[in-house]
Amino acid sequence: MGYIMDLRRVVGHRKLLMPGAGVFPIRDGMVLLQRRKDNGLWADHGGAVELSEKVEEAARREMQEETGLMPGEMEFLGIYSGPDMDYTYPNGDQVSIIGMYFICADFTGTVKLQAEEVTELKWFPLDQLPDAQEISPMSRKPLLDAAERYQRKQR
Repeated sequence: MGYIMDLRRVVGHRKLLMPGAGVFPIRDGMVLLQRRKDNGLWADHGGAVELSEKVEEAARREMQEETGLMPGEMEFLGIYSGPDMDYTYPNGDQVSIIGMYFICADFTGTVKLQAEEVTELKWFPLDQLPDAQEISPMSRKPLLDAAERYQRKQR
């Protein structure tokens, strides 16, 4: 059990401040997204930062767990917080996420989804991302920023 799950036993569904780490694997103009099992929407690969865990280590752990890919160097994308990062999970758990996101173009391994949390992994061209309503709310802005940054670097 993780830190957030331990807190949930005490506070129930009340809103928690949750530090999170997310990664967008990008290669050859394509980004690997996951379809989340809990809400059926496309998202980054990420999750809560555990107690005493470095944010970058959390991002690496989540990417490896959810995609089977082993991240190498990662580029820091940014910190996202505020009302756009408030979310209520389908089970009623409320969070206010402080999300720290990375772009990873350096990875090895074979894509393999984590069936407990993910129903599908799919590569999307950065200029043909899913419609906004098909992207998990806390992933929308970071995904658009990651796509824009990658495309700008390619020019």
